[in-house]
This record gives sequence, structure tokens and C-alpha cells, in this order.
Amino acid sequence: MKSFILVFKRSVRPLASRRIYWLTMVVMPLFCMIFLTDLLREGLPIKAPAAVVDYDRSELSRRMIQSLNGAQMSRITAVYDNIGDARRAMQRGEIYGFYLIPENFQSDLLSVRTPTVSYYTNMAYYVPASLLYKNFTASALYAKADVLSGLLTDVGVDTEEIVPLLQPINIEVRGLSNPWLDYAVYLCNSFVPAIMQLMIFLTTAFAVCQEMKRATSPLWLRLAKGSVIRALSAKLLPQTIGWQIMMLFMLWWFYGKNGFVMNGSWGWMILSEMMFVLACQGFALFVVGVLPNLRLALSVGALVGVLSFSIGAFSFPYESMYGSIGVFSWLVPVRYNFLIYIDQALNGIDVYYSRIFYVAYIVFMLLPLLVIKRLKRELLNPVYVP
Repeated sequence: MKSFILVFKRSVRPLASRRIYWLTMVVMPLFCMIFLTDLLREGLPIKAPAAVVDYDRSELSRRMIQSLNGAQMSRITAVYDNIGDARRAMQRGEIYGFYLIPENFQSDLLSVRTPTVSYYTNMAYYVPASLLYKNFTASALYAKADVLSGLLTDVGVDTEEIVPLLQPINIEVRGLSNPWLDYAVYLCNSFVPAIMQLMIFLTTAFAVCQEMKRATSPLWLRLAKGSVIRALSAKLLPQTIGWQIMMLFMLWWFYGKNGFVMNGSWGWMILSEMMFVLACQGFALFVVGVLPNLRLALSVGALVGVLSFSIGAFSFPYESMYGSIGVFSWLVPVRYNFLIYIDQALNGIDVYYSRIFYVAYIVFMLLPLLVIKRLKRELLNPVYVP
């Protein structure tokens, strides 16, 4: 116990004195939480900039432009004369998409021909592009309905009879668990843990590899009486406590302060976040054991952490990924954190259906045992390779 306390005290001093730890463990997580919740405080991204290429220049095309500009999700910032100008504006990032109205659009529609409207969105920006796609599709349907309504009125059909003809089946959409379609509820609870995972990977690898870089790891092991498990546990415990405090603050910030949806048990969500921290540290120690080099360990940790934003299947569904890519979704802790959030906080289902995800956390915690002997050998004989 005395050796554990000695290593623990030795590990607290760098956390308190080095700015890199304050930046990664306090400043960055707090900034991301506050920034994302403030960015999405309206619930949905609204007024995404878009453009129209109007080759028709008719009354109907002008009404369509007004309709697009009046929609909640889009804001028409420009009307171009040709598709080349719109494409270049989208490549420059000035707009997220544009709507193409062809020549003779109004006359073809009134003549009961089938004009084709086209719309293009930049799916590199998945959320605003998807919302624009939805708005563009709705606008095309409304334009068709507007013209058909006028034609039916001209031939003497009563207004009350027109609506059932144009929309024989009335669709009523009810969003489950998040009926407000609040993007903050969904995105903050996926992106912030992913940022936390990245920071945990980096701080864990940095703390261990710094000992090897400075050739102080033999002293560290001697203080721990030669037990590498005791040495790692005591060294990372201050970080673990700090990260778990940040995760508890995140839960309070999202569900207490900002009123995010919590349809399940606080207890299971708290347990998930506590285990998530340990799982991320276990994954980072495994990487350090395989690659006991500061530069390589940080590079791999950063690469996996950044790729988790994509392969974690937050914004792009796992089912739509290529199988060779989708399999990597299950190899990062944040994927299981996300699934537990969906089950417990968003849907509020029984924890029985999430049990396998908690087991996955335990597997990540035990990963370092696979490389513990190699890691001890490297700590006893540190060789720094720049």
C-alpha cells in the first residue's frame, strides 16, 4: 500500500504543474461541451446557405425560390445564371447545395409534360447537406402540387376535393424519444464522448511513454516494488479520477443544465461513463504495449481517436458502411458508449438489452494484460527512439 501511495503522489505532481494536462483534461473538454451546446442551441441547424440556378425565369420558378428561402432549413444566398458558378461556389464552401430549375419548366409543367429538376448537395457536410436535400425534395413536390391544384381548380373541381386527390394518404410523423428532432440531443452525446476518448488516449499514452523517454521508468517500477500493474494503476489513478469528474460534469451539463432527454436510469448512464474512461485507458495502454514509443503511440492514439468520429457510426449508419469498414466500428470504446446512450438515455429500455456493451467495456479494460510482460520489459530497459 505504501508503494502505491508513493507512485500515486509522484503522478499527481505533473498533473498539477504541466499545462499540457490542464489543456487536454480540463480546457479542451469544457470548451467542446460549451461550444457544441451553444452551436446547436436552436435544436436544428437552420438557414443553411444554398443557391438556385434558374434557367426558366418564370413566375413559378420565382415562387419556388421564395418557398425555398422561407423554409426553416435553407437560406437562398444567390441565384446563378449557370451551373458552373454554383458548382464553384459550393467548392469554395460558400453554399452547401444548389437547386437547378431547367428551361421551360413552367410551360412543360402546365402542358402536363414531365420537366426534371435537379439538386446538388455537398455531402462532405453531412448534416446541413441532408437537411437541404430534404428541403429541395419537398419544394419539388410542393411545386407539382401547386400546379395540379391550379389545373383542377380551372376545370371546376372544388377546393375540398383537391386535397384528397393530391394527398390521398395523410402521413403523420412522430419522432420517438426525441420528438422535437433536437440535433443537440443526438450530436452532443456522440461527439463530446468521442473527443473525450481522443484526449484520454493521448494523455494515457503520453504519461506512460514519457517515463520511457526520460529513462525514469526503472525508478517508477522500483517505487512500485517491481509490480507493473501496481505502477500503472497508481500512475493513472489521478488521471482516472480527473476524467471521471469530467464525465460526471458532462452528464450534469447535458441532462441537468441543458435539459437533454433522459428516458432511462441515471445510475446506468453514470456507470457507463465511469467504465468508458477505464476502457479508453485500457485501449491506450494496449497500444503503448504494442508500440512502446512516444511518437508512435501518440500517432496511433490520435489516428484511432480521429477516425472514431467516422467509424463510430454517429452520423453515418453502420448498416450502410462497407463490411470491411464497418467492422472497425466495434473496435473503439466510444461505439459502445454511443449504443448505451441510445438504449438507456434516449430510448429508456431495460439494461438487459445493453449488457453486452458493458461487457465490451470490460474487454477493453483487460486488453493491457495481453502485452503486460512486453510493457514491463520495455519499462525496465527504456530505449528512446526519436
